[in-house]
Amino acid sequence: MINRLLVANRGEIARRVFATCRALGVETVAVHSDADADAPFVAEADHAVRLPGNTPAETYLRIEKILDAARRTGADAVHPGYGFLAENAEFAAAVTDAGLTWVGPPAKAIAAMGDKMEAKALLAEASVPMLPTWTDPDQITDFPVLVKASAGGGGRGMRVVRDAADLAEAVASARREAAAAFGDGTVFIERYVERGRHVEVQIFGDTHGTVVALGERDCSIQRRHQKIVEEAPAVVGPQVRQRLHEAAVAAGRAVDYVGAGTVEFLLAPTGEFFFLEMNTRLQVEHPVTEAVTGLDLVRLQLLVAEGEPLPVAATPPVDGHAIEVRLCAEDPAQGFRPATGTLHRFTVPGVTGAFAPTKGLRLDSGVTDGSTVGVHYDSMLAKLVAWAPTRAEAVRALAGALARAEFHGVATNRDLLVRVLRSAEFTAAEADTGFLDRHPEVFAPLLPADRSPLAALAAALASAAARRAAAGVLAGLPSGWRNVPAFPQVTRYAGPDGGEIEVRYRLDRTGALAQWHTDPGVTSADGPSAEAGPGAEAGLAGQPPTVALVEARPDRVVLDVDGVRRAFRVHRVGSAVFVDGPDGATSLTELPRFPLPTTELAAGSLLAPLPGAVSRVHVAVGQRVAAGDLLLTLEAMKLEHPVLAPTDGVVAELPVPAGGQVDTGAVLAVVNPEEDPR
Repeated sequence: MINRLLVANRGEIARRVFATCRALGVETVAVHSDADADAPFVAEADHAVRLPGNTPAETYLRIEKILDAARRTGADAVHPGYGFLAENAEFAAAVTDAGLTWVGPPAKAIAAMGDKMEAKALLAEASVPMLPTWTDPDQITDFPVLVKASAGGGGRGMRVVRDAADLAEAVASARREAAAAFGDGTVFIERYVERGRHVEVQIFGDTHGTVVALGERDCSIQRRHQKIVEEAPAVVGPQVRQRLHEAAVAAGRAVDYVGAGTVEFLLAPTGEFFFLEMNTRLQVEHPVTEAVTGLDLVRLQLLVAEGEPLPVAATPPVDGHAIEVRLCAEDPAQGFRPATGTLHRFTVPGVTGAFAPTKGLRLDSGVTDGSTVGVHYDSMLAKLVAWAPTRAEAVRALAGALARAEFHGVATNRDLLVRVLRSAEFTAAEADTGFLDRHPEVFAPLLPADRSPLAALAAALASAAARRAAAGVLAGLPSGWRNVPAFPQVTRYAGPDGGEIEVRYRLDRTGALAQWHTDPGVTSADGPSAEAGPGAEAGLAGQPPTVALVEARPDRVVLDVDGVRRAFRVHRVGSAVFVDGPDGATSLTELPRFPLPTTELAAGSLLAPLPGAVSRVHVAVGQRVAAGDLLLTLEAMKLEHPVLAPTDGVVAELPVPAGGQVDTGAVLAVVNPEEDPR
């Protein structure tokens, strides 16, 4: 029996394992880096051990430090979570050699599946369908192909190549990223299947020789080859489903598999499918399988690790449909650039459960209000899962909950996820792995541009209400009251895109909104600019709408817009103002009335979009570059981020050498634009 379990991981998966341990009466041990000292998973553990440092290489990847933490706390078992050391055969062997119970597959099985080339050869002998594969780029004559890391997973080191001229750089880049993420830069290349779907089968094995499929999941919506939307069951025919399950079980039996594992396949439009890889661990998306089977997969992991037989001997029946989205701290419109900062508010309405199988809405989160999102780890913040009797109901419930959620302080991919869920292709279950490439419209924010002025007006009115509430004298007077009330109040904001918006409004002596105006205004498709009228949103007839103030509180503003009431939730933190309305959310920064002087940047300066390290510099000072040329590579959140020349010109400055650390806003390079010969 396991009495005290150490989880060699962090964030959401650590909290997930702890939840099942609490239900079973198992004590828990957390290990944490310095950056994670105040994280929720540390507070929830019965015991916690500091791993000095911040980077994964200093902390969560240090086998000796984790084993020492287990010894010091008296832990008798280790759960690896996913990522980090979860698929490290050396770690699994070290745990068992230390006399501890390893909650995972045997080291031999991990090693067999850890090298993807060896895994493909082994499973091909078990009649599992395979794609053509190469290790020598010179052997490739037909494109497109996919470059993949031999070790690890999660999309790290993957590159689609459609032209022979791009192959060498794709292989080199994939090797660097794989080496940084997994300590192994080995890559291979396989044929890329157009319009393919990513379908995987959850398998489970025990020490008594049972290997069973617990159903399949569709994980086709991906960015950077990393899943962001997953669902169970997959929308496939019964014959395809049966063949998928049979192939997955055959793969598990070929390596005498024990514990939770996932066999991933690429499903072609023809109905053919091909083995991609086998993940020898619990997957991020396991909650959708739990939702439709009612099984607690972490509980099954612990039972199997204790030597108990699986309580299920065959694929269980499916109940309803479940869909999961991965909420990440990133800006999809900027190439999924990771975001950092403080989460001032993190709430999702209607949640019915967390970290355990549940009907309704489940939130598995690694963060809470006040959590800091740094640069050292993956950008995933939480997983939101909706279960419903039908797929259509699950899609609608999940999209609605996401749209109403409040995520303040850090940019997220929420708007993208909502648009994906509400797209015609996804709702019709016709999406494939190329979905995001074909649908640039899903990258637009939920809040339409012509509704942004109303959000800014709501922010200004909420701030005015807050000032009146805090006033020491004459608090009962309307905001901005004057003997001559014609002069409007003015508030200026910086928008999420960096542009400025000025709100001018005037309240009459009864507190009613007498006039409002924004600059810049919005021009409707069939009417005059909103700057010509008292408002900044075009009405049904192309004219600025009639807006009346119904209610203004520091945290809530209700406006009547052409006879339709719209409520805005307003949350202010310092100069930052977060507005959540019926059409979408936005973040604004109130600008000072009398700004302080700032240092003017040199023309052509390229600034760091987030903290990180310059991993490589590709050009030299004085070199002529063309727009789009790669200048340097910034590494943050375990990913490479290219910094490209914005225009034709000459590199004037490269202030940060390779290996240098930078903060957000630091100058990475200066490119002097090429003068127009005319």
